[in-house]
Amino acid sequence: QPPTDEDDPARLEILRRERRQEDMLNRPVRRFRKSMLVVIALILAVAAAGYLAWSFALLGLVAAGGVAGICTYALVQGDRAVKHQVQEQQAEDERRRRQRDRELFRAQEEHAQRYREWQESKDRHDKQLTWYAVAVPDELDRIDVAGGTLPGWSALITLLGATRLYSGGHLTVLDLSEGAIAKDLIELARKGGDDPLVWVLPTDLPKLDLGATLKPEAFADVLAHVVSVSEEHRSTRDLSFDNAILERVLEVLGENATISQVTAALRALAQVGDPRDDLRFGLLTATQLERIGTLFGRGVSDRVVIERAWALESQLRKLESLGTEAVRLPPARLRVVSMDRQAGVFGNRVLGTYVATALTHILRQSPASNRPWYHTIIVAGADKLRGDVLDRLMDACETSRTGLVLTYRSLTPTVRERLGRGHAAVAFMRLGNAEDARVASEHVGTEHRLELAQLTETISASLAGLDGAYISTVAQVEDDRQDRDESHDLAGDIAESTEWGRTADKISEKERVLQRSREFLVEPHQLQQLPTTSVIVTDATAQGRRVRLADANPAILSFPKTTLGELEDVRDAVLSLDPRAQDGDGEPPANLGPPPPRLDWRKGRQ
Repeated sequence: QPPTDEDDPARLEILRRERRQEDMLNRPVRRFRKSMLVVIALILAVAAAGYLAWSFALLGLVAAGGVAGICTYALVQGDRAVKHQVQEQQAEDERRRRQRDRELFRAQEEHAQRYREWQESKDRHDKQLTWYAVAVPDELDRIDVAGGTLPGWSALITLLGATRLYSGGHLTVLDLSEGAIAKDLIELARKGGDDPLVWVLPTDLPKLDLGATLKPEAFADVLAHVVSVSEEHRSTRDLSFDNAILERVLEVLGENATISQVTAALRALAQVGDPRDDLRFGLLTATQLERIGTLFGRGVSDRVVIERAWALESQLRKLESLGTEAVRLPPARLRVVSMDRQAGVFGNRVLGTYVATALTHILRQSPASNRPWYHTIIVAGADKLRGDVLDRLMDACETSRTGLVLTYRSLTPTVRERLGRGHAAVAFMRLGNAEDARVASEHVGTEHRLELAQLTETISASLAGLDGAYISTVAQVEDDRQDRDESHDLAGDIAESTEWGRTADKISEKERVLQRSREFLVEPHQLQQLPTTSVIVTDATAQGRRVRLADANPAILSFPKTTLGELEDVRDAVLSLDPRAQDGDGEPPANLGPPPPRLDWRKGRQ
């Protein structure tokens, strides 16, 4: 039943207010009606007393009664209008109440939905591992990475490059692996607002101007080391002999001599072909040709020079197109020089040796940086370079305070001699070869017990091999580049632009792999079964050698419980604020503000 006036206080109050207003408006009408009723009573009294004829009295009664009836009708209509207004007001209030109820219901539903989503997110967050950085001190000059697969190297280079680029540093990658391992890093750099420069050799050899500004003595040294690639048995004395020949040839050619001019001079010195062809093409002048013919004496030594000149020419002709179409390129914080897998093994070794040696001479001429690791060089597949080439590159990076990361596919005798030499950290990834795994186990120490997160194993097992190849950018680079937005989120960019981030998002939804982990000893068979992205990092400190297990998966940077602070640093920071803040399992909370990023990997703990 609808509520009555007595049951609805609000309606009763509205009714009283309207009636008071109506009474004020109808008060004259009521008084006039009362006066008409008084007139009717007087007429009846006068007529009953005989003072007024009933015919006239009837006429007066009709007139006065009609006026009284009109007043009564007006009062009744006013009362109905009041009730109608009250009903309309009540209906409007009811509509507003229902609208408020609907809005409140929707707000409650939305709040409940958000609360459920927040609760689910909180549950997932609580079930995930807390990831801390595994950083090496800035005082280290180099990181040697032994073992690993191409996908593992891709993850490692992407992580190292991301932390360098997003912290304002510069990165140069020399990829000798022929596996396009820096492809994800290039996409990530583009996502972050950079325009990387990518050379794919030998296709981009004409546009490569590396070494164009070297002095003749340094240029001769570079070319001598390039020739030594195919002659592993050649000693330092043999290299000096080749260097002397090239220095004298470059003396004749003068500064800014091209590889084509050098090979033409070597052909003339070795008496190979018709020198008139080189004169016709402008590679040599008549004066230069005459001087070349008198550079060395006659007799037996002449035959030795001829043989070496012929050998030098046969090797260096692979570089004849170097810098012939060089253009002015805009600066880039990421530069990648790679070898085309279709070019041949020997040709790629020649090109890789040239780039590494030329880069060494450029670093030797550069002043020491004020910021260690501000410029970082990564050489992937460094075991394809001669030992003396690696030694010179290490020394140049150390004197210029340039960070150097060398990755070796296998532990050859050349690699073993240099692994961890000097002030360097050593990192071991999966070692498929049993002998390599034994050497690595002895280097780390079999007494160490490390903890491996199951998430690392799951993601590593779900990724296929690398696919695709590099796409050259130097052929289509533009000098006028538009300004880009500098506000970028590293975690979001990794999740969107790399295969690691997309895979981790799918895997992390499976709650059963978020917390589990297992322990293992550093034994050879365990090193042969390491997940793709697992890295055992060892470095020397004042307290002794540290051994830590890390995950090089760059997608970990996008996980909610990840901090760039090391575990020890975060724990010390928490305990310095409140000694009681330590959790029951000995770990500090993961939401503390991280310190500035350094060269780091990630480590997971339960």
